[in-house]
Amino acid sequence: MSNSFPDWHGTTIIGVRKGNEVAVAGDGQVSLGQTVIKGTARKVRRLSAGGYEVVAGFAGSTADAFALLERLEVKLEATPGQLQRASVELAKDWRTDKYLQKLEAMLIVTDGSELYVITGAGDVLEPEHGIAAIGSGGNYALAAARAMIDSDKSAEDVARRAMEIAADICVYTNGNLTVERIKK
Repeated sequence: MSNSFPDWHGTTIIGVRKGNEVAVAGDGQVSLGQTVIKGTARKVRRLSAGGYEVVAGFAGSTADAFALLERLEVKLEATPGQLQRASVELAKDWRTDKYLQKLEAMLIVTDGSELYVITGAGDVLEPEHGIAAIGSGGNYALAAARAMIDSDKSAEDVARRAMEIAADICVYTNGNLTVERIKK
């Protein structure tokens, strides 16, 4: 392998929409190879652009994710109240801009009614069943949340429990959660 740096791992982010609420939860673990570098990273953030609030969670390179979040804020300011349009514009830039193409991250974004996964491949995906998950433990959290979505649990309770299950299975995920809720 020509890469001289070990692989960075260590994120699980889930977004759960239920009723008029969306909860986005992320763990706090960052690993370098098989070593935990930090256990309390904050990978879920609240963005505000022109009085319009969005919650975003990220997986991948932190610096890359912050660059993308800054770009998303600019897109939201240009298209206030239109998360889908801002997300599509970000994905188009990410896919075509030579600088952005090198960024290694994924985003989950929500304004409380819409929920999207944005990727560097130009994708803006609206998940089925109101659940989106990314990162190394994303599939575990997704499966757990899908099993609970029809229960009487709130969006936040589903997200928290799904993250607990993912943390029990994925060695790159821990139980130090950041959870942000947003209602529409």
